Amino acid sequence: MADTTLPLGAAARALGVSMDTLRRWDRAGRLETVRDERNRRRVPAAEIERLSRGPRRTPTGRPLSARNRFDGVVVSVEVDGVMALVELEAGPFRVIAAVTRDAVEELGLEPGVSAAATVKATSVMIERAGR
Repeated sequence: MADTTLPLGAAARALGVSMDTLRRWDRAGRLETVRDERNRRRVPAAEIERLSRGPRRTPTGRPLSARNRFDGVVVSVEVDGVMALVELEAGPFRVIAAVTRDAVEELGLEPGVSAAATVKATSVMIERAGR
């Protein structure tokens, strides 16, 4: 019977993430791994399939490289001059983003509106859900 698991390095390449990321996901329970006879992590092919169901996309259909997306509801919007702070409640998470006043107006962000925060490195992007 053929092996239906991949070594950690091959799984990381297939998913476009680092081996360290896969180790963290394993410890956090986000990724199911099995151990081989030498106690090395291996990733079942089904997990690769589950985690690679297409790239994240913006509502306009364009690919998005950031992987940390938090769908939620706008809790507050504080506009001051040309900048604004948008607070989003996303399940157990609260995300606060500093965005331009223009972005708040263009997206129609106000308390109660569904939106998504996309986090990459130190930047937080907010988009209105359903557009």
